[in-house]
Amino acid sequence: MLNYEILSKYNNKNNFFNRELSWIKFNQKVLEEALNPNLPLLDKIKFLSIFHSNLDEFYMIRVSGLYEQIDAKVYDSAVDGLSPIEQLKLIDYEVKPLINKSLELWKNEILPRLKEYDVHILEYEKLNESEKRALSEYFKKDLYPILTPLAVDPGRPFPYISNLSINLAIQIKKNNGEKHFARVKLPNTLPRLIQIDKIVNLGALKSKKIKFIWLDDLVKNNLHLLFPGMEIIEAHKFRITRDTDIEIQEDEADDLLSVIEENILQRRFGNVIRLEVEKSMPDFMTELIVKNLQMRRDDVHIIDGPLGMSDIMRLYDLPIPGGKEEPFLPVNPLTKEESEDIFDTLSQKDIFLHHPYHSFNTVLDFIKAAVDDPNVLAIKQTLYRVGKDSPIIDYLKEAAEDGKQVAVLVELKARFDEENNIKWAKELEKVGVHVVYGLVGLKTHAKMTLVVRKEANGLKRYVHLSTGNYNVATAKIYTDFGLLTSNTDICDDVTDIFNYLTGFSNQNKFKELFVAPVTLRQKILELIDNEIKNAKKGNNGYIIMKCNAMTDPDMISALYEASNNGVKVDLIIRGVCCLKPGVKGLSENITVRSIVGRFLEHHRAYYFYNNGKEALYLSSADIMERNLNRRVEVAFPILDKSIKSHISDILRTYLEDNQKARILLPDGNYQTVVPEGENLINAQEFFMKLYKNKQ
Repeated sequence: MLNYEILSKYNNKNNFFNRELSWIKFNQKVLEEALNPNLPLLDKIKFLSIFHSNLDEFYMIRVSGLYEQIDAKVYDSAVDGLSPIEQLKLIDYEVKPLINKSLELWKNEILPRLKEYDVHILEYEKLNESEKRALSEYFKKDLYPILTPLAVDPGRPFPYISNLSINLAIQIKKNNGEKHFARVKLPNTLPRLIQIDKIVNLGALKSKKIKFIWLDDLVKNNLHLLFPGMEIIEAHKFRITRDTDIEIQEDEADDLLSVIEENILQRRFGNVIRLEVEKSMPDFMTELIVKNLQMRRDDVHIIDGPLGMSDIMRLYDLPIPGGKEEPFLPVNPLTKEESEDIFDTLSQKDIFLHHPYHSFNTVLDFIKAAVDDPNVLAIKQTLYRVGKDSPIIDYLKEAAEDGKQVAVLVELKARFDEENNIKWAKELEKVGVHVVYGLVGLKTHAKMTLVVRKEANGLKRYVHLSTGNYNVATAKIYTDFGLLTSNTDICDDVTDIFNYLTGFSNQNKFKELFVAPVTLRQKILELIDNEIKNAKKGNNGYIIMKCNAMTDPDMISALYEASNNGVKVDLIIRGVCCLKPGVKGLSENITVRSIVGRFLEHHRAYYFYNNGKEALYLSSADIMERNLNRRVEVAFPILDKSIKSHISDILRTYLEDNQKARILLPDGNYQTVVPEGENLINAQEFFMKLYKNKQ
């Protein structure tokens, strides 16, 4: 049995990659997609935007967490031996060259290629007089009324600066020669890129040229209207990033919903952990901002290009011929007959879903069928990230209004989705849905729907389990696995989990499901140990794990132990990986690959050869301490042999990918796969063709 004594022998800082630096390597892969010369122009823009958006979140959550440790005088090293201060220095060293590379891509490739399609992003000085006049009128009508110039002097203190907002730091001179500092915040209600030709040609024939100007430049060149009678000496852009991680003392909260609402407001005032300034900003102005924001001078990023580059996603919708990869329309995995009576279909067989190749409408149709069926008595569901306009909410409300028993766990602590989830929770409660907000100290990350139906032989239950959220938007761009089943043992387990979530329960045994934080860690360790035992007997030991992140030291140590006992381990890890593969005497039998493509790899699958009796579990959980210890997660087995065989083939296709896959090296860098022969395999493209041909 894999016990602490066995696992602790790998507890050496040299055996692990740093989590934060590993994440940077992941985001580097996103940037590399933008740099890919074979990618269409608009898709390059998309990946460049995602790179910068990812970076913003990294600073808001992960970097801010390191500063919180330092402020709390917690200097404990990470599993790799690096202290918080050392990590911050290395993050700075790794991130800044990537930002510079992204800006070079923007200036040297994307802007020139946009010009080839008659799309121009212009500086104010390069506009003609008629364009300037039209933009001036636009400024007066649509911008001037909502801009608020804020002066700084003894009577007016330095203003509050909101997270990720674009601002202008301005030096003005009065008639008496006095110089003063002022700030203007750009409104986030308007797009950062203003399409000039739509304003200039309003009511006239459309020009073939598409012209944009940055909102920042438009405001900057009309500041004289905001400060009449003053001389504008200079104005420069800046942007800050705040600590937005919410810390909730759940055990002291009488009302979790009101506590989270209060914390969302407090998030606006988190400490400043990054200041981005344009290259032209003089030192005195930078120092003034640093001093007033009470931040560290080392946290200033000088940017030689546009600030807030995630905003270029607006360009993704440009009408450029061939600018995007060919669109993909998801297919319906069910025949017309199977769809017409979903409950009868599920009484006979399980249904496997592979999003986004399979349409998410199948899940919506399942829930809608439960709402419309008069024989359905109850619907229970977990909601983590639902999105802004979710038909699921309407379905659940309709079910409650029709008198069905509806119970929903809305996870209020889903980061950056708190406001949406609070809104949905209140709406559902108004129509009589039983809403619970999760367990104290745990996030509910499991994705489950339970339908209870009255049938001729008594009550029968139907279940949907998934690796991804009930989110219509992300289901089109995230890869996820789902299962619809009426298997009695699985339905029993899901029923017990819902009772655990909504009531009081010490349930610690389940028939088929692995449940965190109760059994999931131990069960996976047992499956790894089983492969070790089989390998020791001279049989094949083989493990495939596909997930988003692998950071848990004990689970990594267990895989090291498996490798050292002859078990072959193939890992497909999209993002952070603290495991070091291919190290002699440690992980010679372990490979790690990461795939970044047009869809975000999001599904989790855990495969064990099991001496030929393959065990395969799909899960909402990554191999991380938070998932295994501090979240309600579910891993569900694939019991149908044909579905199990199909998913095994899917995993092996990922292992054969030689177009989008990158191999993790023992030094922490990634290496692109060099195709052997002419057999080129892009796993995502393969699946698009596979499911389309099966339709």
